[in-house]
Amino acid sequence: MDAAGNISWVITATALVLLMTPGLAFFYGGLVKAKSVISMMMMSFGAIGLIAVLWVLYGFAMSAVDSPTQFAGNPFADFGLAVSSQEPGANVALLSVAYGATFAIITVALISGAIADRARFGPWLIYVGIFGTIGYFPIAAWVWGGGWIMNLGAWLFGEDSGIHVIDYAGGTAVHINAGAAALALALVLGKRIGFQKGIQKPHNVPLTLLGAALLWFGWFGFNVGAVWLTEDMAGAGLIAINTLGAAAAGILGWILVEKLKDGKPTSIGAVSGLVAGLVAITPACANLTPGWSVLLGALAGVACALAVELKYRLGFDDSLDVVGLHLVGGMLGTVYLGFFATGQGVLVGGDLRLLAVQVIASLGVMAYSFVVSLVIGLAIEKTIGFRVNSEEEVAGVDLVVHGEAGYALVE
Repeated sequence: MDAAGNISWVITATALVLLMTPGLAFFYGGLVKAKSVISMMMMSFGAIGLIAVLWVLYGFAMSAVDSPTQFAGNPFADFGLAVSSQEPGANVALLSVAYGATFAIITVALISGAIADRARFGPWLIYVGIFGTIGYFPIAAWVWGGGWIMNLGAWLFGEDSGIHVIDYAGGTAVHINAGAAALALALVLGKRIGFQKGIQKPHNVPLTLLGAALLWFGWFGFNVGAVWLTEDMAGAGLIAINTLGAAAAGILGWILVEKLKDGKPTSIGAVSGLVAGLVAITPACANLTPGWSVLLGALAGVACALAVELKYRLGFDDSLDVVGLHLVGGMLGTVYLGFFATGQGVLVGGDLRLLAVQVIASLGVMAYSFVVSLVIGLAIEKTIGFRVNSEEEVAGVDLVVHGEAGYALVE
């Protein structure tokens, strides 16, 4: 593809990934109570506003490092993109900045699903700003910007080993990061009133299905978007078919579990399986053959369908299953590469070295994200308060926090 075609594609891919966050708002919004739908959707739109601004001001500068031992880039080195916007080739460079911003936005927005029906909007925005700054921006540097995760294979096995962590589109930086952060925040805010299995029903199933459709649509920009940087869009076809196949298999895996456990496959289960397949294929989309991708999607559907039940057994209220979908699915997809990555996985001609770096990277991001989110959440809760009080929760977060109702049922 010529340069103009590449530029057109990255603009399209950026728009696709940005659309994923409103899609997430619809997906989450349909799953909560009718009295919480505005609050739930506003947390996603709030993340768009704040993270996009912070990314332009200093987040992009923090997302690349000069040395693998550096924690993050200097936030003042390109503050407000003053340098990037003036350099030769700024047109193309700023497209990369915009594309990267959409990843930062969706990562932080994902976390909101763990605290549905009980969070205040102001404290959420404070959390978004701090977690984006010390949570997502540094991890992006580790994974894609020259940091320790990018160099882990060389450190452990030598520069000539050819071993490096594979995370094409964000198994660690996006999904494990968001899932671990969500678990910590769910623990900080505690359980919703009346929390138990079966008591919380989605108030608008079609809204959730619409959100899932938008997520799947946008995910092609998420996974295939970065190929514009390669010669002739190399790998685009493989990534696209893997994104399709894994997601479709995820649907089948989840509804099979539902059928066997409960006797009925549900629409919410189908779209949850869809998301599980997409999450799992995100790090692996460029490094699996289509058959292994379908298997990964099916395994993700099954594993995540079983994992979402853990919150009832372990007693944490991850309202919309961010942990069960994104932490579990992200871990599965990242570690799966250690077994099946083309030419490198243990079971397809490789050895244990790739598996080792995949596991280390996954656990490192998970631990860091959990601790950072826990500290930020506790600090906010102990100072200004993060959660609405019991009376406000019962009355409905929408009216209390935003002064709006999702549905005008009476004129």
